[in-house]
Amino acid sequence: MKAITAPQKSFVSPQVESVRLRLESWRRNRKRRSPIPEQLWASAAELAGEYGLAKIARALRLDYYSLKERLGPGNQPISPEAKTQPMFVELVPQAPAAISECTIELDDPAGARMRVHIKGTALPDLAGLSEAFWRART
Repeated sequence: MKAITAPQKSFVSPQVESVRLRLESWRRNRKRRSPIPEQLWASAAELAGEYGLAKIARALRLDYYSLKERLGPGNQPISPEAKTQPMFVELVPQAPAAISECTIELDDPAGARMRVHIKGTALPDLAGLSEAFWRART
């Protein structure tokens, strides 16, 4: 016969317990329908980055998706400043390529010739030019 034991309480770290107590205090003393302060969200997000999103949302009785919004890629907390400030990326131009040069010559059986000399990085529509050349000769 198996003995029935009381469910064991899962281990809660002191940091999680501290944030849980602060949240409970806020819940008891808040005005009806007031949002959770950003400082508490930031603490919860930091814990979620360390212990896992689902575990912390359950332990602190927070909405999983609301907490997830406060985490960045890889479930790392996003600082409140990072959410409000725009991010800039500097695009450094590449060193200019060496100037290339080539000549393309087209000849048809009737003796007509077309020579295209290309210098630099801009390319003309070579297919269009050669098509126009061959059509004019037929």
